[in-house]
Amino acid sequence: MTDSQKPLLIKRYASRRLYNTESSDYVTLEDIARFIRAGREVQIVDLKTGDDLTRQYLLQIIAEHESRGENVLPIEVLTDLVRSYTAQAQSVVPQFLQMSFDMLRAGPEKLAAMNPMMAQMSKMPGFEAMQRQQRAFLESIMAGWQSMPGMKQGASDEAETPEDEDDEDLTAIRRQLAALEAKLSKMGR
Repeated sequence: MTDSQKPLLIKRYASRRLYNTESSDYVTLEDIARFIRAGREVQIVDLKTGDDLTRQYLLQIIAEHESRGENVLPIEVLTDLVRSYTAQAQSVVPQFLQMSFDMLRAGPEKLAAMNPMMAQMSKMPGFEAMQRQQRAFLESIMAGWQSMPGMKQGASDEAETPEDEDDEDLTAIRRQLAALEAKLSKMGR
């Protein structure tokens, strides 16, 4: 595994300072966010105990961005996430969220292949609520899809027939991805 593929190891000292083991200097949460935006995986561990603190710090980065008005997550999605911390929903929500982000990374070609899996998932208890949550999430963060390099322009403007419900879903997802791209480009400035 090359250095760029290995997670960047950040050690947290007792003073709560974060130390980049590659560059041998202290880093801030914003530095860590920049590493992640650049495509680098990070792992944050407590120097004394060896505990993995990555999840805690990633949540803190998200909370700081949200508190500064850089809202990516709508209130409804945050509310649904809080609700998901029940025994019943905990088993389904992480996989659902992971699958949603995998679909975003995969692009529209892969979405069509996901339909059989979605049919199976639709039988799970609470699926409709999670689907509403996903729709709200995707709609809130996916502006600018059509402006992404390599994406077909005007694909969502094509005429659709009633039997092409899958095409309608794909069109809606493209619009949602467009909204995400616009928000991501604003965040990168």
